[in-house]
Amino acid sequence: MKKTNKFMMGLVLMAGLSSCGVNHSWILNQNQNQTQVHLGDRNFKTLGRVQGTAEVEYALLFGGVKKKQLYSKAYAQMLENAGLEQGSRAVTNVITEEHLGGAPPFYTKRTLTVSASLVEFTD
Repeated sequence: MKKTNKFMMGLVLMAGLSSCGVNHSWILNQNQNQTQVHLGDRNFKTLGRVQGTAEVEYALLFGGVKKKQLYSKAYAQMLENAGLEQGSRAVTNVITEEHLGGAPPFYTKRTLTVSASLVEFTD
């Protein structure tokens, strides 16, 4: 009896401390702009990474915005953070990551993060 009671408590504790989140990322070209750059010389420098994040919450699978609108918001924030108007800059290697958390179907929180490398071209 005592052994079964400890086992059940352990099982309940493991279930209570486990996460209800799911992560996955997309590494694909959602941006269909085509730019040709000839990199014969080392005529650019990498300035770092920029990112934009957008999130939405659902209650009983209702509410919030569609995934495409969420992606657009995160992508726009990333471009704003990049400061592309400050010289000859470009974003490359765009990665989209998505996290679903909460306790579906009662409460779900979707967070979309778009990140990229920021490069600046020199003379």
